[in-house]
Amino acid sequence: MFHVTVLPGDGIGPEITQSAVNVLKTAAELFHIELSFSTCDFGGISLDRHGVPVQEGVLAACRSADAVLLGAVGGPAWDQSDPALRPEAALLRLRSEMNAFANLRPVKLYPALQDARPLKNSLLEQGIDLLIIRELLGGIYFGKRGTAETHAFDTEQYDTVQIERIVRKAFTAARGRRGKLCLVDKANVLESSRLWRKLFFQLAEDYPDVEVSALYVDNAAMQLIRRPFDFDCIVTSNLFGDILSDEAAVLTGSIGMLPSASLDENDRGIYEPIHGSAPDIAGTGKANPIGTILSAAMLLRYSLKEELAARCVETAVYAAVQKGYRTADIYTDNTTLVNTKEMEKVIIHEMQTFR
Repeated sequence: MFHVTVLPGDGIGPEITQSAVNVLKTAAELFHIELSFSTCDFGGISLDRHGVPVQEGVLAACRSADAVLLGAVGGPAWDQSDPALRPEAALLRLRSEMNAFANLRPVKLYPALQDARPLKNSLLEQGIDLLIIRELLGGIYFGKRGTAETHAFDTEQYDTVQIERIVRKAFTAARGRRGKLCLVDKANVLESSRLWRKLFFQLAEDYPDVEVSALYVDNAAMQLIRRPFDFDCIVTSNLFGDILSDEAAVLTGSIGMLPSASLDENDRGIYEPIHGSAPDIAGTGKANPIGTILSAAMLLRYSLKEELAARCVETAVYAAVQKGYRTADIYTDNTTLVNTKEMEKVIIHEMQTFR
């Protein structure tokens, strides 16, 4: 029996996680997977109800689960909270408690969505299928910081253990794809990036079957838009990975399409869409559940090792999009506008026809 702890969070989080849970339940029925769920408050809703963004008991429930499915956290209602009590602080704590150091963010082109993208179609003809592997427990988000009346500081710091484990994770991922891995850093300026680059090319000797390269982050940001089809796997630091993966959302037509997995050494992890809580559309049925549903597919693949079930979910999402079903964020003329629940139902129907 596998157990998933569900953290709906704030804003549209409850809507999109419910869709993903229903998809997981369908996958469990179709592929005879024993699966159970529990739901806990997390983020702003936890702060309102319990006075803290995450309770110790919730962290314990996450640590004991086979996987965690997360919606989204935060919103303007909590922007003025003490930094230690902001919903985002709960997310950093959860990642640390679960040792989820490797963030995997796949970016895949859906041909049917070309009209929803601001890029020229000629840039997309070769197809886009890349994976960004972001280090998640180090760097500037976890370094020393401080604020005084006239200045503030944040510190970027990495050690060899942190870098080696994420780089090896990235090489393993590249071996399972097209065998190309690009390091993104700022080694012409930052000492931490110089250490990344040194270790990256040293470790590359252990993976002679993987083609390696390195780009400065400013050039990488440009090439992601100019020649996205050149990339297979990208490995990078916490800050750079955060920015580049959000930039890559433009390649898919909407940030609502992108899933993520944050994994430990044994592929136990936290699964969530990369978008925010979108409180302005919460409860309206406009939220796109696809990023969360595809995160559920990653949960099946990595933490539960149910590859066929994962492919079933991904194939169903592809079919729904190809048949013209669209939530508001990806809607264009001559397509069918659906709400969150309707998109979920279409995807579940497609799953039931999977062979």
